[in-house]
Amino acid sequence: MRFIQADIVYPISSKPIKNGIIVLNDDGKVEDVLDEKDEIDPSKIEKHTGSISPGFVNAHCHLELSHLKGVISQKKGLIEFAKGVISNRNTKLMEFVGETMLKADEEMKEAGIVAVGDISNGSHSFAVKQKSKIYYHTFIELIGLNPANADKIMEVGVELMKEAEHRSLKASFVPHAPYSTSYEMMKCISEIASKNNSPVCIHNQESKEENKFFENKTGNFTELYKSLNLPTDYFKATSKTSLQSYLEYLQTTGALMLVHNTFSSVEDIEFANKLHSNLFWCLCPNANLYIENALPDVKMLTENNCKITIGTDSLASNHQLDVMNELSVLKKNFPSLTMWQLFQWATLNGARFLGIDKKFGSIEKGKSPGLVLVDEESMEVKRVL
Repeated sequence: MRFIQADIVYPISSKPIKNGIIVLNDDGKVEDVLDEKDEIDPSKIEKHTGSISPGFVNAHCHLELSHLKGVISQKKGLIEFAKGVISNRNTKLMEFVGETMLKADEEMKEAGIVAVGDISNGSHSFAVKQKSKIYYHTFIELIGLNPANADKIMEVGVELMKEAEHRSLKASFVPHAPYSTSYEMMKCISEIASKNNSPVCIHNQESKEENKFFENKTGNFTELYKSLNLPTDYFKATSKTSLQSYLEYLQTTGALMLVHNTFSSVEDIEFANKLHSNLFWCLCPNANLYIENALPDVKMLTENNCKITIGTDSLASNHQLDVMNELSVLKKNFPSLTMWQLFQWATLNGARFLGIDKKFGSIEKGKSPGLVLVDEESMEVKRVL
């Protein structure tokens, strides 16, 4: 048995415990969480200064873009960022992709991350994830705005799914974004997810240009498609925001996570929460600042009782894959947020979205959630277990 004590223990499933003691069995599973008043031989207690939280869940990541760290300019907007990813992802930098993914995986582990929801457009990251000590759920991302190409794109996705399953990686299909995935593809993904009870995520309202494209088919997205020689004559404006235009096509999924939400309005949030019964809202603040130099209205999300998760996005849009750093940015910009709230977003909410909350996300009997030690003043983190 191990007895681990900290100034504050955040079980997450219950209120924080001052000077709490976590009891672990020889396999590292939680046996109990005790109050300091419970009689334990002091010589057996491992005492830590700071706060202990369950291991973090990085709900949104792109491990396969790790070789693009520092390559794409900051604060130029989503369109320029997208151009940067498209022009660089398959260049000579690809020779470093394996090395950079291994390094990123190890850094996430050291930063207290125990589980990751990871986007894959190919199989580049599969070997790293297969050998990792981190739990990965692979989101096989399908891209194609032209509905005529839906079947062909799904065929490619099915082959990737077979390879993921061959490597014993948990995986599910997801649309990239509303401006890059047809409604027909979304409906197909939604039907598969409903049948398999698998989680789905989608990049949502990361740019003002996204809403412009859906409302009246104007804005920089039209220029992006022209530069890529991609016709958009089959796309019709809806006079509604993107979220209010596409969400009905993902209505039958189980858990659905909207990622970024930088330019979601209160009307969008109210609409979405009414339409979908198991909705999560993922915040990736460092990436939002890197790309658009803007943050979502977190106060509005909390006031509307949104289930919030935390992601790091990729090293193409971030300087590190560190969930604690994301929490630090949120705390700095929204000081009314409590550490209990932030830890819940970074642990149990992400675990529930990924369907792994029987093992991860909270410090409860029978779980092996990992433990991280946090200095709430400096917001530094150290992995304990």
